[in-house]
Amino acid sequence: MKPIFVKTKNVKGFINLIHNLKNKPENITKIGLVYGNAGLGKTKTALYLSIQYDAVYIRATNSMSPKWLLEEIAKELDEIPRFYTADIFRQCVNTLKTNPQIIIVDEIDYLLADFRTIETLRDLHDETGVTIILVGMQLVKHKLKKHTHLFDRISEIYKFNEFEYSDIKQVTEEISEVEITKESVHLIYNKAKSFRQIVQIIDTFEKVARANGLTKIDENILLLRILLCFAILMLKSPKNF
Repeated sequence: MKPIFVKTKNVKGFINLIHNLKNKPENITKIGLVYGNAGLGKTKTALYLSIQYDAVYIRATNSMSPKWLLEEIAKELDEIPRFYTADIFRQCVNTLKTNPQIIIVDEIDYLLADFRTIETLRDLHDETGVTIILVGMQLVKHKLKKHTHLFDRISEIYKFNEFEYSDIKQVTEEISEVEITKESVHLIYNKAKSFRQIVQIIDTFEKVARANGLTKIDENILLLRILLCFAILMLKSPKNF
């Protein structure tokens, strides 16, 4: 499998959100929200783009306090966090004013238990003007709406959608080392619900191709593979059929 990061529609949507936030006028807030169901590649995309844009990437965890969050941000800014929360906050503000960087905070659902933590991000944005992107699960947009003073500051929102056939076709074409026909791509589309599952199926296809000296996986080969697996199961457990 080729080590390529595929820019699907969701990835391009995330990139477009960053571009729009970076180009907002100074009087417009630069807080963005990316959300969607699990398994659609939000975290992998956030990590990839944090490298591409030299951004600070923070993964929120359960029970994360404002001080803990600020400590993680300070470390990512190559600073040694000070002892008091107020001092760490000023430390982060001063560093970001000197060297502005995008901040991407993943798994923000964890921060909703103590809303002061997200408020800290808002304060950090207000003091520095840096772009802050919140990444969360499907319901996080609805949950954030309950906190109007913060939600109103979110100027860009992008929802990660379920993979379309064109997305899966693009993934197979770019990362698979064996040709996969459109019928086989349809099989992946019908069976896979997450990016991890898509990659696992492609990996299985490649193993089948290597084991049989093939350069292409088509529907006939897949049907034969299914029949062989079924026959083996019957031989092992004939009473079950």
